Amino acid sequence: MALWGAAALVLLLPLVAMQFTEEVAWGPADFAIFGAMLAGACGTYELAARATGNKAYRAAVGVAVATAFLLVWMNLAVGILGSEENPANLMFGGVLAVGIIGAFIARFQPQGMERALVVTALAQALVAAIALIAGSGNALILTGFFVALWLTSARLFRRAAREHAHAVAAP
Repeated sequence: MALWGAAALVLLLPLVAMQFTEEVAWGPADFAIFGAMLAGACGTYELAARATGNKAYRAAVGVAVATAFLLVWMNLAVGILGSEENPANLMFGGVLAVGIIGAFIARFQPQGMERALVVTALAQALVAAIALIAGSGNALILTGFFVALWLTSARLFRRAAREHAHAVAAP
């Protein structure tokens, strides 16, 4: 309940900001897209949280979902490589595809999820390298931030795998 309440509050923030500044000018489509993104992120986390009692696994999913959410949101709002209209930003969709496909290949098991998130971080770094070669090096710090988040999630999945192995081995 707290998760969904927090999402509703976050969805209301732009509406409140619009009352105080003209720099925030959202239309109905903006709210619908943001609401759908929040619902998808919260729903994904809730499914994972209900599937396991492993706190490390829940944290890993939370970090991965939040990272994906931020990546999409920033890309839609302002773009990471230049403006949001720059087609180079579509490469970040490939990063998300790597993570999603990796999760399905891993069958959402913690050890496989660790690998999937490491590969996702490598895909994120590859996008940064391509952008740098193409002359758009202004996103290196931001891309490094996303790489760090993917790797943080991978590390949490490693911890979840260890905890799962200990729980299975315990009598």
